[in-house]
Amino acid sequence: MSGDLIGTVGLVRLALRRDRWVLPAWVGFFAAMVAFSASATVGLYPDEASRVAAANTINGTAALVSLYGPIFDPTSLGALSMTKMTAVYAALMSILMVALVVRHTRAEEEAGTLELVGAGVVGRGAPLAAALLVVGAASCVLGLLSAAGLVAAGLPIGGSLAFGSGWAATGLCFAAVAAVAAQATTGGRAANGLGFMVVALAYVARAIGDLAAAGPGWLSWLSPIGWNEQIRAFAGDRWSVLVLPLVATALLVPVAFALRHRRDLGYGLLHDRPGPAVGRLNSPIALAWRLQRPLLLAWTAGCAVLAVMMGSIAHNVAGLLNSPGMAKIIQQLGGEQGLTDAFLAAELGLVGTIIAAYGISAVTRLRTEESAGHAEAVLAAATARTGWATGHWLLVVAGVAWLQLVAGVATGLGHGLAVGDSSQILRITVASLARVPAAWVIVGLVVAIWGLWPQATAIGWGAYAAFLVVGEFGQLWGVPRWVMDISPFTHSPVLPGPGANLAGMVWLTMIAGAFLAIGTAAFRHRDLAG
Repeated sequence: MSGDLIGTVGLVRLALRRDRWVLPAWVGFFAAMVAFSASATVGLYPDEASRVAAANTINGTAALVSLYGPIFDPTSLGALSMTKMTAVYAALMSILMVALVVRHTRAEEEAGTLELVGAGVVGRGAPLAAALLVVGAASCVLGLLSAAGLVAAGLPIGGSLAFGSGWAATGLCFAAVAAVAAQATTGGRAANGLGFMVVALAYVARAIGDLAAAGPGWLSWLSPIGWNEQIRAFAGDRWSVLVLPLVATALLVPVAFALRHRRDLGYGLLHDRPGPAVGRLNSPIALAWRLQRPLLLAWTAGCAVLAVMMGSIAHNVAGLLNSPGMAKIIQQLGGEQGLTDAFLAAELGLVGTIIAAYGISAVTRLRTEESAGHAEAVLAAATARTGWATGHWLLVVAGVAWLQLVAGVATGLGHGLAVGDSSQILRITVASLARVPAAWVIVGLVVAIWGLWPQATAIGWGAYAAFLVVGEFGQLWGVPRWVMDISPFTHSPVLPGPGANLAGMVWLTMIAGAFLAIGTAAFRHRDLAG
């Protein structure tokens, strides 16, 4: 076995060099989210009575419990402040770990890079071992930084360490899941899709299990995200639950190595189905649709479910902010209706940023097709470069708008059913569509980078992370306004609500169009890059 791991250290260094910007940015973002969530909650709920009232409101609302999970100790400031972090952000963090493992294993294999690396003195299992070491270390560092941030926010050390350990163990568990998925599939996108599906199933299982009448049901105990919740940081600190994700990791990692040893390079346990004998794709956009369809359908289902849940809880937000002094703020926002609109606007903004991530993931297919040699085969026929590139990014642009439409309709439907007002569907759908141009700018930026410098396409993810950080923490950190204005998300109209400025939508659309034109023109005049 030791011979199979020859070269692991060198591959670890290579992975760290490749991710030297993106990985610290994402780890820092998640750790900062944890710390600032704790700090903000202290100001919102300064006394025990307000915390108990807010916790009881969450525990008494089925939609909130399914979305965030129950609060096991209503008197605990830490348990209340980590409501979103324990389930929702744990799932997002898990998606990051899955993507990182696949990036350094199956995606590299699909691109042919591992074949070149394997020609040297590198063991068969070294790439997988290196990916797991890097992502495992990132999970542990994230856990430590999160715990340190919670302690700095004034929360108890024991609960902070329990929360950080839970996140680290969850990250390790889903890294192992991704390692198995990377060996089972034959492509990076399929591996990501399988890994993300496991994360989604774990989240849904936890949500259903948490709604059990007698407390968390058996489905919660089948979910790694449910295990993270059952650690009960700041509400008893059940350290023994950490055994579950660690045991799961210890079982899955050998399975991943066993699958790697049983297959040839480029193959997987799940084989691709052969297509029809006679081709039916007669245009670049038809080819792009065939390639992008599974990803778009998966995102459509996810957006619909998440948006309905968000819309159904919006009318309860006023009940969560009943601490002394909050009544005056609520009145300044326009009463409970104004606060509900502010909550919907914030949640639609969050959904808009998540959909922008879909745009990046989908449009980077251009780079994948080029590096894999598929673009060369297509362009060797009577297919224009501009037509091929435009077919891909045009479908992504339409996909972003479609997902925002689905999110708006689903949020409006959930909110309308909750308050008994069907007119909310149209109002909230319009508010959701107002976020489309900002996501288009992100897509256009990635296309421009790909057209000008294809090897640097991943910079788009770094820019996306920077925009998120500036948008989330710019005001808290006192960042100058001109820096915050660099992020396209800051220019989206704040809808629903009064007095929204729609001029930003026009400028964002023009900028997105300019980026798309630059990227397409640059691709037309450069050589294909491997």
